[in-house]
Amino acid sequence: MVDPEVQERIAVRRAELDDLEEHLVKQLAEVRAEREDLAAAERVLARMGEQVAAERAAAAPAVVQVGGKGVLLIPHRGAEMSETALPSEYQRILASVRAAGGLVMVRQVGEALGLDTGVRGKLEPLRGKLTKLADRGWLHKRPDGRFTVRP
Repeated sequence: MVDPEVQERIAVRRAELDDLEEHLVKQLAEVRAEREDLAAAERVLARMGEQVAAERAAAAPAVVQVGGKGVLLIPHRGAEMSETALPSEYQRILASVRAAGGLVMVRQVGEALGLDTGVRGKLEPLRGKLTKLADRGWLHKRPDGRFTVRP
């Protein structure tokens, strides 16, 4: 026959273990729920990161190879697109046209950029860049060859 005191101790310990088990089951459920929340948050952040990266890539000037040489593409101006999407050289050109405050000739832009405007050949690459900015909607090119910033 088992001693009643031993049986009581066993019953008390069993009750303690049952309580502990119940507490641990609840704690485990909370831990699992929090881990699921964290996994969901990580998935959302990863998707947002991919979207931000895609938006930055779309806004950044693309580089293509032409004749083995890397050439920056000038993006078309969009409603939400900022000038920072342009390569820095084109940003400087746009800023000099804006600083002129009106219609400007290629020579005036060249002078503002510090180019040697006495040699016509030095202005032709600048004329091409101004025309490219006009073709992409960043500037307006008048029939007389002068440029102005689009509003």
